[in-house]
Amino acid sequence: MTETSGRIQRHRTADAVVTLTLDGAPVTGREVVLEQTRHRFLFGCIGFDLIDHANGTAADPAAAARNADLWEGVFNFATLPFYWGRFEPERGRPDTERTLKAARWFADRGHPVKGHPLAWHTVTADWLLDLDNEEIARAQVDRIRRESQDFAGVIDMWDVINEVVIMPIFDKYDNGITRLCRDIGRIPMVRLVFDAAREANPNATLLLNDFDMSAAYECLIEGVLEAGIAIDALGLQSHMHQGYWGEEKTEAILDRFSRYGLPIHFTETTLLSGEIMPPEIVDLNDYQVDSWPSTPEGEARQADEIERHYRTLLAHPAVEAATYWGMNDAGMWLGAPGGLIRADGTPKPSYDRLHHLVNTEWGTPPTTLATDAEGRLRFNGFLGDYRVTCDGRRADFTLDAAGEASLTAALD
Repeated sequence: MTETSGRIQRHRTADAVVTLTLDGAPVTGREVVLEQTRHRFLFGCIGFDLIDHANGTAADPAAAARNADLWEGVFNFATLPFYWGRFEPERGRPDTERTLKAARWFADRGHPVKGHPLAWHTVTADWLLDLDNEEIARAQVDRIRRESQDFAGVIDMWDVINEVVIMPIFDKYDNGITRLCRDIGRIPMVRLVFDAAREANPNATLLLNDFDMSAAYECLIEGVLEAGIAIDALGLQSHMHQGYWGEEKTEAILDRFSRYGLPIHFTETTLLSGEIMPPEIVDLNDYQVDSWPSTPEGEARQADEIERHYRTLLAHPAVEAATYWGMNDAGMWLGAPGGLIRADGTPKPSYDRLHHLVNTEWGTPPTTLATDAEGRLRFNGFLGDYRVTCDGRRADFTLDAAGEASLTAALD
């Protein structure tokens, strides 16, 4: 067993002894089928492409249904878009109904949903430019309260504010959020939006999210925590359009940001199956090409990098979630060949690789076991939810902590 595999086993699995009972008596010497039904680790992907499917408005319902099946074949955690400029392009007319229906589609299937983001200077509402800074602040707070309350119970996790490090010095174009952040400062800006989100939904998990992996983000986090602002998890973006970070860089980043004692979410991961973006590009948005195809060589490389990346994340105990930023090449950010599915809807090797890892190597597909003379099942399993079936009856239980687990499950 490699060092990474050993750490994954240590941090993500339990040696379980489950006593199976029926009507209070142990079920002894019987064959049963054990299956993991859900991972505790959040294997996430954006759900943007499935909004129309969830609303019954997809242009090609059959293709949308296939995409939905592929999504659920690997992922158990969705991120939905709340970019203010698209969610509420006209003040007072938010896209609540359609987005809420999509969120419920995921939640009803047992997939937690995160909203992204509540505050960001990019793709923000143009009508904010008609307001002064005090009015912008009030509009931002009102917006956070509205979304947090309207979606509570369906979306209870939010990227509250996105990319604060660059926010007050962003100079690509004028926008109301940069104006406000430049006026009041980064930490007061974080306090403003986190206080609003916390008040509106005290049960929500609230993230601070950024692409800047430099010391500047560490300084921001330290300032925010010293100011007494409660952050539930740290979001780290990992768009690797310019090449895979590699294990050493990824582990170094994890070690740096885990020192705050907060859960880490890798919120935005992209790995390419085509040409790598040139290293001299500073702002990824500046790279514009007419065609950016996926290639056989690139697809083989992407599959290898997907496996290496996810193994590195699972081996670190601070990581609770990893979200891949797009399943299908049709619609990927920047037009990059970063999806796990080709534009024609066929899976790439990276999809097959991740599917195997999540469902087979790190999961328990339906497996026949036998109880012992005292009705006990013994197995090692990844943390999450399980089901045992025997003669048409079933029992559900959860492994929620790594190490050793001893519990009883009653068939009904």
